[in-house]
Amino acid sequence: MIYTNEEEIFRQLIISEDNGTIKVHNAELFRTQMADNLATTITLSGSQELRRYASWIAHEAAIDLGAIPSSIHGLYAAMGRNETPAFTVPAMNIRTLTYDSCRMIFKTANEINGGAFIFEIAKSEIGYTYQRPQEYTAMILLAAIREGYRGPVFIQGDHFQLNPERYTKAPNLELDSLKKLIIEAINASYYNIDIDSSTLVDLTKADVCEQQKINCEACAILTRFIRENQPKGITMSIGGEIGEVGSNNSTPEELNAFMQCYAGQIPGIQGISKLSIQTGTTSGGVVLPDGTIAKVKLDFETLKSLSSLVREKYRMAGCVQHGASTLPNEAFHNFPEVGCAEIHLATQFQNIVYDYMPIPLKEKIYAWLHEHFASEKEGQTIDQFIYKTRKHALGPFKKEISALSYDVRAKIASALKVEFDFLFNQLKIANTKPIVDKFVQTVPLRKDKKLFLAEKGVL
Repeated sequence: MIYTNEEEIFRQLIISEDNGTIKVHNAELFRTQMADNLATTITLSGSQELRRYASWIAHEAAIDLGAIPSSIHGLYAAMGRNETPAFTVPAMNIRTLTYDSCRMIFKTANEINGGAFIFEIAKSEIGYTYQRPQEYTAMILLAAIREGYRGPVFIQGDHFQLNPERYTKAPNLELDSLKKLIIEAINASYYNIDIDSSTLVDLTKADVCEQQKINCEACAILTRFIRENQPKGITMSIGGEIGEVGSNNSTPEELNAFMQCYAGQIPGIQGISKLSIQTGTTSGGVVLPDGTIAKVKLDFETLKSLSSLVREKYRMAGCVQHGASTLPNEAFHNFPEVGCAEIHLATQFQNIVYDYMPIPLKEKIYAWLHEHFASEKEGQTIDQFIYKTRKHALGPFKKEISALSYDVRAKIASALKVEFDFLFNQLKIANTKPIVDKFVQTVPLRKDKKLFLAEKGVL
């Protein structure tokens, strides 16, 4: 059912609004009856105004029910001080069926008393999945409510990336474009941002410091911008990156060169709390001609040595592993053992949705890809082409995917639940909720209704 007006939303007196503030009167009815309907409204309604209103209700109700968008900075600072046991925080990019997928994440977390996990979406994914920050946050918080999750909820902007060609031509324009996205994200309760200026690393330079110079300078500029705009009472978690995913493995020399340059650019300002490096992976994996994924030999020794360096010398949480979603299952237990602070996971969740998608819809999507991405076929088999491009169909076919039958969505959710069970176990985040609660200060920030509904271009 899609709500059509405010009277319908309040029809059962489950919630009320007073002076722009939502009060939940019956948490159980909101959880079991309203959450699903609000999620459907946000995804399928043709009214942008109604979608914004439903998103605002989702945010305010979550605050009222104890699911609080938060910064993970406090936990990462504790990890940098070696005050936590060994675990690796999964940062999960949910590209499609966001509400259903996030419900399974919260369900798994509740079962194992887990609290150290992140929902994230990359700058590129925001575009091709048609999920602006405001909507993404609303779906996550509704999922938390639906599963009865209480505590900090970490939402992260992943790969907030600078384009090297545009930066070279007009650096200020490119920085300003990313700053606008950062403001939109902060307004949508993204209190964790991963700056990716590693695209600006210049490997043609002979000196390592010169290679990293523009990267660290741009990262420092954006760090200062985030600190100037973070909400009062919240120290946002910021990540940096020294090696673009898919390039050469990172080295201690590169890490030290970046950190020394970066520190000199932000005197007296709280800097990054983690650092992304390259250890041999590629986002989405390397696709073989038959459409399968090549086995990756991930350099765990590099990950271990650089994570140790980051913690011991710079007192940060550790290193971040990108492009890990399609690694073999036997690899995941290694990440906590080598001190990896955070691991980014995305493609496998998308793959599960496609695996269970009805064949007629899948064929329709693949035909659309052949029509709209024909220029990318050169040098690839059909299987390679489909695997690499099908993420781009998630936005254009968002409503059709979201409107899949209950039975199909239930099968997808069940398969995702198995995946989350496995990953959370391997990454050792069971019983991390008390640790998160100890080191993370929640700040329940209400959103002004008029400003929230007036914001343009966010849904």
